[in-house]
Amino acid sequence: MPATILDGKALAEKIRAEVAEEVETFVQSGGMIPCLAAVLVGDDPGSQVYVRNKQRACEKAGIRSILHKLSAETTAAELLDLVDRLNRDPAVHGILVQLPLPKQIDEKRVLDAVTPLKDVDCFHPENVGLMVQNRPRFLPCTPHGVHELLLRHQVPIAGANVVVLGRSDIVGKPMAILLMQRGPGGDATVTVCHSRTKNLPEVTRRADVLIVAIGRAQFVTAAMVQPGATVIDVGINRTEAGLVGDVDFAAVKEVAGRISPVPGGVGPLTIAMLLRNTLTAARLQTEY
Repeated sequence: MPATILDGKALAEKIRAEVAEEVETFVQSGGMIPCLAAVLVGDDPGSQVYVRNKQRACEKAGIRSILHKLSAETTAAELLDLVDRLNRDPAVHGILVQLPLPKQIDEKRVLDAVTPLKDVDCFHPENVGLMVQNRPRFLPCTPHGVHELLLRHQVPIAGANVVVLGRSDIVGKPMAILLMQRGPGGDATVTVCHSRTKNLPEVTRRADVLIVAIGRAQFVTAAMVQPGATVIDVGINRTEAGLVGDVDFAAVKEVAGRISPVPGGVGPLTIAMLLRNTLTAARLQTEY
């Protein structure tokens, strides 16, 4: 029997509606309209699409959106100067520096320069540390979106064997941390795999929940999945056939119990969680 499709697009619309209601309540109670400043450096087509989608989502949720578009020749000093100005602007609550940045700019230096209270991507070391200690200010958008997808579809997590395929700072590592925390939505037994993992198919076949963020088109085959497992595909790969994930969707859906599609799975949820973080940032800055 084919897997149940986990519709991230429909869930994202629901969460965005929830955020919109909360934004309206926040503003009516005297809060400023939450504002997200996006910084786009260069002309990467994918980045332009992502930023445009984020801007549209902000507008629908009642969140003000500002785009700072810089040339690909922008220097690190120029970008850091802009980040500093946004940090000091009380009308800006969240700062999003779209990645990747041009080669002449040190990404970590720029991300570290964003003040933690406006770090709605949850990339700053202070916010990462708070998340690790299970007292988060923000949660990273993509892992948070995956978490919501699991929770709202009532996928068992406590005690489950979860395999995270990929160890990036943006997805793999924080995803593992969220699922191993004590308490609701956590208590999983988590294995993190990567390019040097031995006997990888044997490891992935033990997963009750398999989360794939390895950045290789259709890498996970049906033979790598335990029958009845939940498979979450975080990958987005542009191919001649169009957008595909890191999972061979057509084959794996015949084995898995639940599976997220690409597109229409995790991507829309990432944006929904960004809106959530921007509202949280506005609330926090109102309290300070």
